[in-house]
Parts: sequence; structure tokens; C-alpha cells
Amino acid sequence: MATQHTIPSHLPQTLGELRNSEWTIDRVSRSVKDELRDNLIAKLRAKETIFPGIVGYEDTVLPQIVNAVLSRHNFILLGLRGQAKSRILRGLTTLLDPVVPYVAGSEIRDNPYVPLSAYAKLLIAEKGDATPIAWLTPDERYVEKLATPDVTVADLIGDVDPIKAAKSGELLSSELTMHYGLLPRANRGIFAVNEIPDLAGKIQVALFNIMQEGDVQIKGYPVRLQLDVALTFSANPEDYTARGKIVTPLKDRIGSEIRTHYLDSLEQAVSVTEQEAWSTRAALDLHIPRYIREVVEQIAFVAREDKRVDKRSGVSQRLPISVMELALSNAERRALQHGETVAVPRIGDIYTAMPGITGKIELEYEGEMRGADTVVRDVIRTAVQRTFDGYFAEANTQQIEQWFNLGGTVQLSDAVAAEDSLKELQQIQGLFDKLKPLSLPNRASAEVLVSAAEFLLEGMTAHKRISRTEERSFTAAEKQTRKERAQNFHEEVREREREDWQNRNRSKRGFN
Repeated sequence: MATQHTIPSHLPQTLGELRNSEWTIDRVSRSVKDELRDNLIAKLRAKETIFPGIVGYEDTVLPQIVNAVLSRHNFILLGLRGQAKSRILRGLTTLLDPVVPYVAGSEIRDNPYVPLSAYAKLLIAEKGDATPIAWLTPDERYVEKLATPDVTVADLIGDVDPIKAAKSGELLSSELTMHYGLLPRANRGIFAVNEIPDLAGKIQVALFNIMQEGDVQIKGYPVRLQLDVALTFSANPEDYTARGKIVTPLKDRIGSEIRTHYLDSLEQAVSVTEQEAWSTRAALDLHIPRYIREVVEQIAFVAREDKRVDKRSGVSQRLPISVMELALSNAERRALQHGETVAVPRIGDIYTAMPGITGKIELEYEGEMRGADTVVRDVIRTAVQRTFDGYFAEANTQQIEQWFNLGGTVQLSDAVAAEDSLKELQQIQGLFDKLKPLSLPNRASAEVLVSAAEFLLEGMTAHKRISRTEERSFTAAEKQTRKERAQNFHEEVREREREDWQNRNRSKRGFN
């Protein structure tokens, strides 16, 4: 989360006061990259956390970013969507000084001791030590731009402003008629460009020219600005390498190329979702069982492995965050309908969160043939199965299976209160005795017990020991030997079709 910065009232307000304060020319004129480096060194010596809230990169990505900052490099983060690239770039503001002075009214935040713009130079020449001074906080020194094909040189660098020229009476060739773009306005700060390959080639040329050489032509007039900016970029590696849309001179001027990745462990993923998902609801208390958190995270892990999901697109970490929030909302809605004071999410609530999944995955040919809903249900079922095996791998569920084989059925519906569902579940012999691996609290509430029992039944369903209808009615396992053989045959046909489709597309990409 962004840190709120306030500007102390005792700071110098004029150039004369600034000269007589501890804000010396050496301190104020230190470059942004030197400032980042010095503050990073101080944090390393104090053993402080460099990027709060970034999980799973401690031994991989963060050391490379630290090295890039210590080397005073411009750098690019390469990674699939949902790998915290933008968050890391925004976290660089924690390495900036709390406040820095600039000439008040300057669009490019001129250094009072070494002004760049004609506006600041004329103002200082006119007012001298009475020149007003303003102050910048770290958040104000961070400028971010999402690169799109329609971005122009005027957006990034600037353009001549005829209206300003008419009002001031200046010639169009005067620098005073310039309307500065985002990059000059990021002077003495950090400028981040997300998805840099989507920037048109000629715009990239203007970007690296002003970055490296300090000059650019606007409407035929040469403009020279020795900007002090730390440049950072992000990109999808598929776009960066396969489509090759970063011009060579710009790539050559990016000091470090750092690759991000998805989280390696379930524990890390759980902590990120717990940190990011909105789980504090004012309407009632929420109790989120550990196994629910694990199932939600397993959905992302399973989807990244599923051959029907496009690996080049990736599966964002935003997926489990959205699923968790939707599952909690469904549990909240059920509790409010039945006048319950505690909401406990169930596996059924995760199935209601499918809208938070289908929009966040891209499907391969086979996935498109099967349909997004079918693929997502399969992914959730596999996630439940993996989590179930972590708790009940050694559990003997034959007694429960026998109860269903003798004709028993049970339905768990949102239309039924937890107390009533608990009474129905208590008919299943041996069910609650098998819940010990979940370490439920003594005298657990009906909501907690129903959620735990449903998890056990869903795991058995995933292993095909029992069956479940779309109306969430659990029954005995179906005898479907012939049906399974037919399904396997169709799976093999679809697999061959998928491979043929991939081969054809791979050949097409080879000619591009």
C-alpha cells in the first residue's frame, strides 16, 4: 500500500532560505539514481525490508533489483500478468528522500540551484533569493504510463502549445510555449512505462533520445533537456522476445533485464491472497478455514499446469484473490439470508466464484472446444482433490461410501440454513469422525461443521467415490464403465486435434 507523506511546515519557502539551510547544492543536486542508491544502502545496513508486501521474490527477483539500483541502471521487469511488476516499480518510491525542493510553479520540477527550463531561469533571474520554493513527496516523484499504440511524442515528451503562445505573446519557437509531456514532468523522479513493447517504434526512438542524449525535436524545433530521471519498464516476455517490438537502441540502453515469476509454494500464495483479498466485512464475522484458502490457491496452480490453458498468457495471482472475495461474498449472502452471525465459506461457494476465473484465463484449442465453464469446473475439482489428499490421504471413507451405496442422499443448498444442513449431515454414519485432520475447534459452530463436512464430501466426489449433481445433491458413485471408455476415446481424439492445431499455428508463427 502507498505510504502517506506529509510536508513539514518548517521547510524553507524561498531560494534565500534554502541557501542558508542544510539543503546545500550538493544535497539538492544529487541525481535520482544516486539518491536511490544511497537510501538503498542505508536500508541494507539497517536490515530493513526493501519492498514491503512483495512475497516469494526474496532469493530470486529482489537481489537482481537491488543490484540494478546499486549499479544506477535503468531496468526492465519481464514477466507474465499478475507477477507484481507494477507493484515493485511503485515500491521504488520507498527509496526516495521524504521531500526535495523545486522551483514553485515549474512544470518540470526544476532544481532551484541548477534550473533547466526557461521559466525557472527567468523567475530566478527576476526574483533572486525571493524565488518561491515548493516541495515534492516521493509519491509525487513517481510517474507511470501504460504504453499503447496510440501514444504520441506529445504525450511522452511534449508539444508546442499555440494557446500558450497566443496568451504570452511569445513566438512558437520559444521554449516558453512548450507544453511538457509525462517524461519531462517526471524530472528528478522515477518514470515507469508498463508494457513497453506496445509503444510505437518512433516513440521509443524519441524516448531513448531524450533519455540518453537529452534532446528531441518538437514540431521541427530542437529542444534540449538534460533530465534527471530513473527509467523503469515492464513487459510480457512473449511480447518482448517473440514479437520483438522494443527497438534495438532502446534495449541497448536498458541496463538490467530482470525476469519475474509466479510464486513457487502454496504457503507463499496463501499469504499473498490473505494480504490482498478484501476479507473484512462489516455486516458480520467471517471465518475462513485453512483448507478453503488452500483450495483457492490450488486453482491457480492447477490452471497453470492444465494443457487446455494458454501458458503464454499465464494465470494471474489476481485470480485467487478474486475467487476468495467472491466465495466470501456468497458465504456472506447465505448467512444474511438465514440471519446467521458468522459466515463460513464452503467448497460450493468456490464454484459460485467461476465468474472470477473464466475472465482471467486464456484457453488453448482444446479448452475452447470443451468450453470455459467445463474447464474451470475441472480445475476446481482437481484443486479440491489435491487439497483433500493433503488432509485425508490416510482416511478410510468406506463407511461413508456405504451409507450412500445403501441409498442415502444429502443436499447442501444455499437455501437451507447451516443448522438444518448440519442435521441432515449428521445422518451420515462416520462422517464427522473423519474430520479430525482439519483440527476443528471444540464445540465448533454449525457453519464451521457444515463447511468441513462439505469439503470431505467434495474430496470424495473428486476421487469418484461418490457423486454430486449440479444442485449439490451428494449420492452414491455412478457405475459408468462404458461411459468412461467413451469419454476416454473422445479425450484422445481431442488431444490429437489439439496437437494438430498447435503444429499448424507453430508453423504459421515461424513465417512471421
